[in-house]
Order: sequence, then C-alpha cells, then structure tokens
Amino acid sequence: MTLELRSRPLSDSPLVALAGSHTAAKEWYEPRPDPDGWKRRVAETAAEFKGGAWLAALHPALDAHGLAAERLRRVADGGGVVVTTGQQPGLFGGPLYTWFKAMSALALAEELEKRTGTPAAAIFWAATDDSDFAEASETTVSVPGGTEVLRLDDPASGHLPMSSVPLSDVRAQLENLTRACGSAPNGAALDAVRSAYSKGATVGSAYVQLLRALLAPLGIAVLDASHPAVRAAGLPLLRSALSHARGIEDRLQERSQELNGAGHRAQVAQVAGRTLVFNTSEAGRHRVRVREAEALSASSASDLSPNVLLRPVMERAILPTVAYVGGPAEISYFAQVSAVADELGAKRPLIVPRWSGVIVEPHVRKILDRIGADVDDFADPHAVEARVAREQLPSSISDALSSARARVESALGGLQTAEESPRLLPPEVAEGAKRQLLHKLDRLERRYVAAIKRKGGEVLDDVATAKGALYPHGKPQERALNAIPLIARYGDELFDGMIAKAREHAATL
Repeated sequence: MTLELRSRPLSDSPLVALAGSHTAAKEWYEPRPDPDGWKRRVAETAAEFKGGAWLAALHPALDAHGLAAERLRRVADGGGVVVTTGQQPGLFGGPLYTWFKAMSALALAEELEKRTGTPAAAIFWAATDDSDFAEASETTVSVPGGTEVLRLDDPASGHLPMSSVPLSDVRAQLENLTRACGSAPNGAALDAVRSAYSKGATVGSAYVQLLRALLAPLGIAVLDASHPAVRAAGLPLLRSALSHARGIEDRLQERSQELNGAGHRAQVAQVAGRTLVFNTSEAGRHRVRVREAEALSASSASDLSPNVLLRPVMERAILPTVAYVGGPAEISYFAQVSAVADELGAKRPLIVPRWSGVIVEPHVRKILDRIGADVDDFADPHAVEARVAREQLPSSISDALSSARARVESALGGLQTAEESPRLLPPEVAEGAKRQLLHKLDRLERRYVAAIKRKGGEVLDDVATAKGALYPHGKPQERALNAIPLIARYGDELFDGMIAKAREHAATL
C-alpha cells in the first residue's frame, strides 16, 4: 500500500469562486487571464523588469543556492517572471498548506514556462516581519491515538517581528517531533530541522533556514521579508502608501461597503486612523498613525514594512510577479488589495488558488478500510467515533434497546387505535408520550456509547489515530498538521506526489 494524495476543492466561498472566474468583478479583482491573456501578462511583466536589476537588489534577501539559484538566474538573465506565494512563520515549518503553496507556485511557474517559452521561477515570501507569536509558536503532529501540540515558551517579546524574537530552548519540542516521525527513513528532514532550530536563531530565521533547506533542491527560492534588502527595495512604495494614507483609508472604507452590500465580508478589518505601514523600533512593530504618515513619508527611515493588504502590492512592485498563489483567506482579502493598488497607481497583483489536498498514509488507509469510513467522515469530529463505539456495544444491550423501542412503538400505537369515538384525548398526546419515551431510550443508548468510549479499546484507538491524522482538532488536515513527520517518513515520494497534484491543478488555471 502506497501513500495516497487526494485533491479537493479549496473552498466554497463565493469570493473565492468569483476571483477564479475570467469575468471576475473587475473593481475587486484582477481577472484571471484566458490562455492568450496569460501570454500577454507574462510578456508585459517580464518587460517591466528587463535587465534583472531586481535580482541584484534582492539577492541578499533570497540567498538562493543550487537549483533555486539557477532558476532565478535564468529568469533574471532571460527576461522572465516569477510566481510567488508566502506565509508567516510557523513552528518547524508550519502546517501542510505552507508546503502546498510552495508546490503550487512551482507547478504554475513550470506550466507558464512550458506554454509561453518565457523563463519562470517560484519564490516563497517568508513573512518574518509578522509579529503574531501565538501563530508562529505552535504546531500539531499526528501520533498514535490522536495528536500532540508542540509549543514554544512565550519570550514576552511584545510586538516584535518574528525575525527579532529569539528562539527559546526547543530540545523538548524537537524530541517530541522526532518521536512523531517514528522510524523515519528520510533523516535529512529532521537534520534540517535540528540545524535550523538551534542556539542563536530567531523564530523567523529558523523558519527561513528550514524552508530553504527543503525547498531549494526543488528549485523554489525563499525570500526573507525582514531582510534590509527587501525594505530598501520596497521603501518607495511604502513612502507612497504613507503619503496616500487618507486616500487609501477612504478607498478601503468604500470597498468594505461594496463587499457588505453584495453580501460578502471584508476579510481584513480596517483600523481607524492607522495606515497600512508598520514602523519597527526597539519597542516593537506598530502601525503608523495617519496623522504621522506625512512626516514619516519624507524621512529616510528604513524600518518600515507593509501590512497584509499592502504586502501584495509591494511584492508586485519589487518582483516580476506574474501571479500570487494563495489560499481562501488571501483570495478573499485580495478584493481589498485592489483598492490599495488603485489608490497608489500601482499594478494590481493577480491571485490564483493554490492546490488543496489531503494525504492518507498507508496505516491510516488500513484503519479507514477496517472501520468502513472515508476521509471526510471525520469532518464531524464525533460521528465516526460514536458509530464505532455503538458497534462495540454488547449484542445483549443492543438487542434489549431495539426490543424496548419496538415495545414502545407497539404499546403507544395500540393506545391510539384502542380509543373509540368520541376520543378521550387528542391523538398528539399519545404521540408526544411515545416521542418522550423514545428520546429517553436514545439518551440511555448514548450513555452506553459514552461508557464504551471511556473504556476505549483497539478499535477506538484506531479511530482516534485516523482522526488525528486527517482532521486534527476538527480542522482539515492541511490547516493544522505539521509536514515534517510526513516528509521524514516519505521524502521524495511525498514531494513528488505533491508536485504531481499541483501540476494537474496548475494546468486548470
């Protein structure tokens, strides 16, 4: 039995569907091109960045080696384009969708190069300037019998970007991660984790080093968003965003009203009186106030960085980005990004959906076959467990409950037919009594089932193992499960499978 990878719809969000159409609402989204449109977009984007100066400027922040460096050089020298994606830091590389994004960007770059003949490469934007420690500090691994959450100690660093937050002692977390990998044949993945998450690293730098170690051999470059080279390249746009702060605020307010009026919701809430630019100091990372924006826009400050709505516009301004590959939340907030780009007179970035899927390991497939379940049965966190526990009830109890239900149905039904005209009681009285008695029997059965669950057993342990692997914490696997144990167990087989599925997806874009 081999590793199983399934594709699945990314989201049923109306905004995701709208952004994916060739006739998207042009006031909200850059419409996805048709085949000829892709050729034009590639040619126009490449022409804007002809000469490759962008790579020279950002080379220190990319620090690419091997195949990743080769592909970037081909793009810069050959007048090519890049497909980008990105994510803020996550412990030990974060959840599976981080890797799905990277593979999707690579696959789309390959597809565009094949169809247009223009060199194309993939770049992963590691948002190490993000200051959400809560999200960056924990991850979930699948273990026999369920899941385990690995969590960093809080350094009480305030609102510092992850590139500045020192990594705490992670020896215990590394031991737990290693145990979750089992007898993994691909020790290189764990070696990469241990090397990245070592003394002297920050939360952000460890993330970048790990991604580079595992993605560069596939030809995917990783850009460190906190690097001074990125801030220097983006400074003109950041200053422009400060000088247009009031206009951007008005535009975003209008866009939110438009979205709400059409039955949607603005994904990113506005913060009144604050710009889309962060200023980082020793005290932390804080949004610049609108009233301070004009003065700061004229300064020589280089410690500015974009917020989530400005970042795609800045990325499009400093990289030959033909498309950004994103997930449901990103696709939704790109409806606001276009308003920012328009106010700045900047190029609108184009977003396309990443590949979405689920990975079923051989031991999980055996469990599913044994209990007669499929992956999405676990979307309800209790349904499979309850069914299997009910099946473990002794036959004497199951038979007695069935017999009791039959007697209630028979006896109460007999009461209704026994009455003569005129009736002493309305028929709904007996019907109500029957429902109440059947409900009590249902509650009694649930108590028996709960007792079976508490008692546990091999079959219920298997259910918990499958649930932890497929829907950890009740979430789809890709949104919660750490990828390192899977990479350690399957190595190239996993990456090859991801890329193959991502290529199928890219061909549909």
